[in-house]
Amino acid sequence: MINKAIILSAGQGSRLLPLTATRPKCLIEVGGRTILDHQLDALFAADVDEVTIVTGYRSEMIDAHIAARGNKVSTLLNPRWETSSSIYSVWIARAMMSGNFVLMNGDTVYAPEIIEDAITRALSGVNLLVDTLQQVTLDDMLVAADNDVIRAVGKMLPNDIATPRSLGVVIGRNEDGRYRHMLETLIDAPGGKAQFHHSIIDRLAAQQVVHALPANDAQWHEIDRPEDLEGWNG
Repeated sequence: MINKAIILSAGQGSRLLPLTATRPKCLIEVGGRTILDHQLDALFAADVDEVTIVTGYRSEMIDAHIAARGNKVSTLLNPRWETSSSIYSVWIARAMMSGNFVLMNGDTVYAPEIIEDAITRALSGVNLLVDTLQQVTLDDMLVAADNDVIRAVGKMLPNDIATPRSLGVVIGRNEDGRYRHMLETLIDAPGGKAQFHHSIIDRLAAQQVVHALPANDAQWHEIDRPEDLEGWNG
């Protein structure tokens, strides 16, 4: 059973300025509710009962916001949120990176059935939730996959090999610790703290099977820029 999740919400979300000038990105409202509340509700609907949010920018606002959620939700502070990338937030929560877990970016709204279905279908090992690539944008994390096995992940993959794109959700089922080991290897390398956390998947895929888990047809929407706020119909 996968019952713990980590949400990466440390960054400011500078591309959403001025909306994030006074509040963290995950507390921006989409469809009348915050991104964070959309995510928490999706996780709880999938029977996840322990959620840790890695915070940084305006962390006190997130702490206050989740107070009503009780002991199901907690936070971990990334003290280097201004000078590091998302991989360092994963490092902060590394103790949770084995066995059964869900790891997600804090800037994407998911219909609950996407997360529930993905957790149900996740295979043993490491899974990355992906969706069909319609048109490449600068914000897409591209994935090269062959028969639902990931070969490479990155924002600069050639168009002829990038087939799906990542939804920013990693699922471990009975994961044996290799994900955390690769995290530790990368974080200690020169420039390691400046990498996206998808670098873990990219490097891991060269050594073992990492499953590309196709999302179902339910809605999801990444919020990177002010114009993205209009794209959610949930």
